[in-house]
Parts: sequence; structure tokens; C-alpha cells
Amino acid sequence: MAHIGRRGFVAAVGALAALAAAGDAAARPGGPGHGRGDGQGHGHRRRGRGAGREFRGMWLATVTGRDYPSAPGLPAARQRAELLAHLDTAAERRLNAVVLQVRPCADALWPSPYEPWSRFLTGTQGRDPGWDPLGTAVAEAHARGLELHAWFNPYRVAVHTDLSRLAPGHPARLNPQWVVPYGGKLYYNPGLPEVREFVQLAMMDAVHRYEVDAVHFDDYFYPYPVASQRFDDDEAWALHGRGHPDRAHWRRANTDLLVRGMAERLRAVRGGVRFGISPFGVWRNASTDPLGSRTAAVQTYDDLYADTRAWVRNGWIDYVVPQLYWHRGFAPADYEVLVPWWAETVSGTGVDLYIGEALYKAGAAGQPAAWQDPAELSRHLDFAARHPEVGGHCFFSAREVGEDPIGAMSRVVADHYSARARGGR
Repeated sequence: MAHIGRRGFVAAVGALAALAAAGDAAARPGGPGHGRGDGQGHGHRRRGRGAGREFRGMWLATVTGRDYPSAPGLPAARQRAELLAHLDTAAERRLNAVVLQVRPCADALWPSPYEPWSRFLTGTQGRDPGWDPLGTAVAEAHARGLELHAWFNPYRVAVHTDLSRLAPGHPARLNPQWVVPYGGKLYYNPGLPEVREFVQLAMMDAVHRYEVDAVHFDDYFYPYPVASQRFDDDEAWALHGRGHPDRAHWRRANTDLLVRGMAERLRAVRGGVRFGISPFGVWRNASTDPLGSRTAAVQTYDDLYADTRAWVRNGWIDYVVPQLYWHRGFAPADYEVLVPWWAETVSGTGVDLYIGEALYKAGAAGQPAAWQDPAELSRHLDFAARHPEVGGHCFFSAREVGEDPIGAMSRVVADHYSARARGGR
């Protein structure tokens, strides 16, 4: 989704190219599942999108109030009304799915026994908002014919580095050895088995409580690289790194354990709960790996220690939504290069492919000329339609779906969504 706002918004493109060079130098092929091409693996197919069903989604971000709520501390009735307005907008735009961020910073938008109420609701972490946002969202989305995908960030603890600012009794305060400060934020350490166990239990609580249609992870696993800083997981590496050729391989294995573990837990609950991930749009560059894309950008495999291609080829997830947040013809990461790459990646796997679209860039100040054209996004859908593996699109994010500053979303609806699409309910 990005690196300012939704996850901060995808960093400026020049920074992507610079990071790519560093990633290339450090690249080491051979992580778990790397290069697998048979699409077999240990899949857990439960439900695909089905004949005639197109995915039309929008992300609804709560971190720092990016989309919702409009301000912390609003009365419960006002918070509820704002949430319902976003759902109404999704239905009016003829979408059929809302991806609601319910665990933005090791906290919760439901009464969790594991983690405190999110401060983005009340302004104070741990304070009861007086209602149940996730429970309400599930019921009201389904009443409108919308799927509700519960979006979790597995490891981000805070958008600051001060443990004392967390709610008393917060698991990170009780277990400071779980936490790594990095880049001005706090993260749980993915290399600790007890951390992976805990975050899965915390996320699964929402699945057990509510009829969510899917569990959705975003692009943050190990954090994006920050210049001149290192993610200090030395102790965890010393304790748990045995058997791995290097730390990068171990980190990717840790991320695999999280993804595969969630897949197995979801398989054990009621049928029909899907598992989707929306990774950064580049797995590896072809200059690093012949299986990669003709791009020059951050690589999830090398920079975030996330082997996104293996998760698809091994069938560990039900759908993938790569964040293809670039315009057609953008040389470092061309939309028209990446859509075919992802289409080929999912081919034969049974994993559904939806494309993450950068609606937030349409008409935004400082964006290149392509994004000032209201038709750019609609042309994305035209191009993607040439690839039968593409089963739909998801738009970042809800604010722009509603405000639609230059009419790009209205153009998409007029050109592609003339009729209501069947949802999963």
C-alpha cells in the first residue's frame, strides 16, 4: 500500500532505484521455495473467486487515521457513522469488497483479549471506544453485499520508539525482549518463535469471533530498509539461526513460517475464510535473478525477506494483490511489465491474482503527468483485462474512492463497473 499513510506510501521512486542497487549487491538466491515452478507445494485451496466473480476492492486504512476515523476520540456514534459511510461509498462505486485495517500497530479494532484497543480510535491506546468497529463492519458490509477482509499488520508495534508510551499491560511492554526499534518505529522481532506464535494467536482471535471473509496481510514483514540503520536481531540469530547458510536465508524462513502457519490455522477453522497478501509489487529484479521482472526497484525477496513468489507457487495463500503503484511506461517498475509477470507467476497455481492500484496518486501534487490524467487508472484495467489470470483490482484507498479529486475512480466505474459485481456472500 505504501509508505506514507497506508504504510507510509510507496517511497519516492528515486529511493526505490537506489535501494535496488543495494539489494542487488546483497542478493543470495536459494531461499525456501525459491524458483519453484510447478505450482504444487503444500496448497490449501478452499475457495477461489468462482466463475463470473470479479474482485473489486478498496483498502480502508486506520493507521494514523489515514482513511478512518477522521480524527481520534470522536463519539462512538460519529465513528460508526463514518464507517458506514465508507461502506456505502464502496457499494455506490459498485465494489464488492472492503479490506479494513483492524490491527494497525499491535492493537485492535475489536475487544481483543491479547492486545489493547487501538489509539487511532480514541486517542489513547487501551481506551474502550464504546462499540465494536470490527463486529459492526462485518455485519454492515454483508448487509450491503460486500465482503469484509480483515487486514492485519503482523509485526509493527508503534510508529515511534518509546515503549513507555504503549498502554500499560501491552505485550510489548511486558516482553521488551520481543521488540526491535528501527527507522523511528518499534517492531516485533520475526526471528523469535514466541513472537510468531503470539501474533498469530492475536490475529486468529478476530477470525474466531467474526464471520470475516478473509485474513489479509500487507507488505510489511521485515521492515523496509532505512539508510545507515540495521535491524538488530543478533541475539535471535544466535539462538535460532542454526542450519541456515546466512542471515538473509534465516529471515526469509522466519517469514515463511509466519505465512505457512497462518495458512494452517485458517484451514482448521470454518470453511471459506480466505488468506490474502498484498506485497510490494517487485519480487526480484531480472538483473538479480532470471526469474525476476524487468524492473529496478526494491525486492521483497532481498530487502523485506519475503519470498512472495514461493508463497504463490506453493499455494500457501488464496489470493495475492501485488501493489503495482506505478504508471504505464515508468521504466524502473512499469505497470505493463509487472502485470504479465504476476500473471505468469500465478498461472496454474489456483491462487487468485488481483492488482493493487494507486488511486491515491491520481491528481496528487508532485506526481508525474500520467497520474494527472483521469483516464490512466482506467487504462490500467484495460491492460490487465488482456490477462485472464487477473481476477480483479483493489484500490488504495478509501479516502480517494470517496473524494475522487480528478474523477479517476468515476472513470473506472463508468468504463468497467457498469453493473454490480457478485460478491462472495
